[in-house]
Amino acid sequence: MMQPGFTDPVLDGQSVFRAVLEATSRPGRVQEISAGLTPPAPLHPATAAVLLTLADTETPVFSDAGAAAAEWLRFHAGCPLVAAPATAAFLLATGAPPALEEIDLGSDEAPQEGATLVLQVASLAEGGALRLSGPGIEHEHGLHVEGLPQGFLAARAALAPLYPRGLDIILCAGTRVAALPRTTIVTALPRTTTVMEG
Repeated sequence: MMQPGFTDPVLDGQSVFRAVLEATSRPGRVQEISAGLTPPAPLHPATAAVLLTLADTETPVFSDAGAAAAEWLRFHAGCPLVAAPATAAFLLATGAPPALEEIDLGSDEAPQEGATLVLQVASLAEGGALRLSGPGIEHEHGLHVEGLPQGFLAARAALAPLYPRGLDIILCAGTRVAALPRTTIVTALPRTTTVMEG
């Protein structure tokens, strides 16, 4: 049986969009999403809510979440599912994402047309050992992420010279979201060190 989507697509979608907008404008700040979703495994509620809000009939989605999740997204968001990461507007990764060089990073003339990666992780909290700096962050901000794929931060950092091309990332865990826009600099500190506010 197909699990339901948003109870109120308009109000729920607006609420989730505001949370994503806040997360994007304040990188590393964890936002809570309360959309009441029970999506098919392995999707977390926040992951499902973000895609239901942002994806539509004109935004191809690449997903590694399996057939049940793909069918659920296709039914509730109306989005086409694609097999090639390079053709996707949104990429859903519940494990290791595709190689970043396989993703559409936009062009120098239209960087905003690059893809967005929705990366599901085990947990998110503020004040961890990832040090974030850049636009939207007054000095620096700490973020704790459990479940980042091995080598992911290094691969992301390697994209920096391509700016304004790049990859915007939305991290999802449980009912929480945080964003890493392409302009955010992320430094991994030793595990004994944490960064809170700045």
